[in-house]
Amino acid sequence: MPVRVSVLKEVAPGEARVALTPEVVPRMVKAGLEVTVQSGAGEASRYPDAAYALAGAKVEPDRATALAGADVLVKIQIPTIEESAGLRPGTVVVAIMNANRNLDKVAKLRDQKVTSFALELLPRITRAQSMDVLSSQATVAGYRAALIGADLCPKFLPMLTTAAGTVRPARVLILGAGVAGLMAIATSKRLGAIVEAYDVRRAAGEQVRSLGARFLELQINAEGTGGYARELTEDEKKQEAEMLAKAVAEADIVITTANIPGRRAPLLVRKEMVARMRPGAVIIDLAAESGGNVELTQPGTEIEVSGVRIVGPLNLPSQLPFHASQMFAKNVEAFLKLLVAPTGGLVTDYTDEILAASLLTRNGEVVHAPTRDALAAGK
Repeated sequence: MPVRVSVLKEVAPGEARVALTPEVVPRMVKAGLEVTVQSGAGEASRYPDAAYALAGAKVEPDRATALAGADVLVKIQIPTIEESAGLRPGTVVVAIMNANRNLDKVAKLRDQKVTSFALELLPRITRAQSMDVLSSQATVAGYRAALIGADLCPKFLPMLTTAAGTVRPARVLILGAGVAGLMAIATSKRLGAIVEAYDVRRAAGEQVRSLGARFLELQINAEGTGGYARELTEDEKKQEAEMLAKAVAEADIVITTANIPGRRAPLLVRKEMVARMRPGAVIIDLAAESGGNVELTQPGTEIEVSGVRIVGPLNLPSQLPFHASQMFAKNVEAFLKLLVAPTGGLVTDYTDEILAASLLTRNGEVVHAPTRDALAAGK
């Protein structure tokens, strides 16, 4: 029997993406997989049922039918309690779990004896790049953040020479030069702004400069493991704050993107710094979901403080669901190749370093140690 991969319509508020797109279905079918899609799963991201059917997927009318007999369930976000209740023991679930924020849902996956893989736990190694959903979705978020900033800013971004005189370009400051930050830099530069960027990792400077932006530097290096930044010491934080305060005050648009996996986002912009900004300035805080890089950020909403607009968007990739879904689907397709044995069926030996690192629950246990400890602490 072929491995049956099921795709459900996402039910999380504001989630418009879909885990698999029609583009990847023919390749999966050719590889011997059977793809089942709940009717309407791709509607919000503009992938109609007809496109899935034409690609070789089986379209089922409701969730229960789509789930029935599934060997693998692929989702954007962690299954709800209700969805997990419909999974038989041994079903494999692949999704972005954000386990530290969804401990009750992880517990349900454990209790259902579901084997689950958290895509955000993929190791940052070359072989896993094609599966890296964090990078693909951060690309979308960085692009969208730059557009939101440009839309809310009361100024032109590029320099314009007109009969009415010369318009000076807007200044954009990007804090955090990871994938999202680099895309925000590139997009802001394309729009003609003067762009500056800061990251505690010195290695990021070369990438920032290659995009035509100015890199703000401190004489410290906070390069951490896995390509992420380590946490700064108190003295380093003071040096950072002094430099950033000046740069923030001069910016028309500030986009913050700094995150530390599994921990609260670092606080970069304090309310005193916001008070020094010009009226009409805009802040887009991409770390809003994990606590925010800006002291005044209110996740999921837009506020105005002394004429400065502060936006704490949630799930920005969902605002560009067509391409966000397309990129996510390709990541999932690459990941599924590790799960399917060359002779057919699912692998049961998760010794591959990518599978081992991303394994969250199996056989009624939480395998991922930090999540297991968090669950134990909550009891």
